[in-house]
Amino acid sequence: MEGIFQRYLSLYRPLITTLNELLSTYELSYSLWQVIFYIKNNGPSTLVEISNQYDVEKPTITRRVHRLEDLEIVEQIPGKDRREKVIELTERGEEIYKVCRIKITNLENRVMEGITDKEQRIMFQTLPKIRSNLMKREEEK
Repeated sequence: MEGIFQRYLSLYRPLITTLNELLSTYELSYSLWQVIFYIKNNGPSTLVEISNQYDVEKPTITRRVHRLEDLEIVEQIPGKDRREKVIELTERGEEIYKVCRIKITNLENRVMEGITDKEQRIMFQTLPKIRSNLMKREEEK
């Protein structure tokens, strides 16, 4: 189906802009939210685990984590290896996650108005398959 990428990309930028505005109350951006979301859903995590999940360089994740530490949203805890940085949410981070999760869920519900449950399920199942196909292609290079 020609034009699917254009349709996706025309949605991406307005969505990220809206999310950034929604998160700005807490001095957050969507890129910082990704780290919070990952830790909340996977427990204490290393920088490598987070960078692998989002296919982002480790120094980029390190900068995000430093910013979240400055905001007292995450903290470093001892890992198995002294060289390994393990990050977890602070109590403040847990509270901010709860509030922002509600706001993001409300946004998700608003933008999905008029889209049937079946259409939503199909999209929810299809997007990871597209990502997987892209990642396989990158691995082949």
